[in-house]
Amino acid sequence: MIAVLVVEDDRLAAEAHQQYVDRVPGFTVAGVAHSGAEAIRFCEREPVDLVLLDFYLPDTHGLAVCRALRAAGRTVDVIAVTSARDLGVVRAAVSAGIVQYLLKPFTFDALRDKLERYARYRGLLAGSGEVNGQAEVDGMLATLRGTDHASLPKGMSGETLDAISSALAGAGEALSAAAAAAGTGVSRVTARRYLEYLAEHGLAERKPHYGQVGRPEVRYEWVS
Repeated sequence: MIAVLVVEDDRLAAEAHQQYVDRVPGFTVAGVAHSGAEAIRFCEREPVDLVLLDFYLPDTHGLAVCRALRAAGRTVDVIAVTSARDLGVVRAAVSAGIVQYLLKPFTFDALRDKLERYARYRGLLAGSGEVNGQAEVDGMLATLRGTDHASLPKGMSGETLDAISSALAGAGEALSAAAAAAGTGVSRVTARRYLEYLAEHGLAERKPHYGQVGRPEVRYEWVS
């Protein structure tokens, strides 16, 4: 089980987040903290794998909590759960090693998607040894970076989006819709729809490929 610490000063929100986490298989709430100091103390005495961290706390900023955990050598992962939309804060969160960023208000499905992606990411990193190469690393990070399944257009599947994303990230080069289809077992039309979705959301880049004759073929490259 992945042990989660919920850090949220609003007690009603904290209770809701706790209930959300408890509904996701493979996760358990290790505790709830209502301030930055309380969160740091909890991580010092209890085993925690993941922190759901609000940024606007009564005694400090969530980023200060994250930095304090890092300075103390804590390897706990952090998902920001915040209403902070300032780009400077987002950049600072990335620099601090926060693995996911979830904007308030959010639905249960949105949080579940983040948690399930995090669980898959942890699973890929389990064990020891070495990665086979850059493509494998890109595929692992792609697991975290995907879009929210709850917001997908009608007719699109989260599982298929994950498959296309992983294939593209792991390819190490631009792929055509036909190549993506062959690698994931979907039709070329379906692959193109998902590739276009990734391109529209900034996760992939369109690359025209010029052959001998005719119109250029559009290929897609994962934005790393």
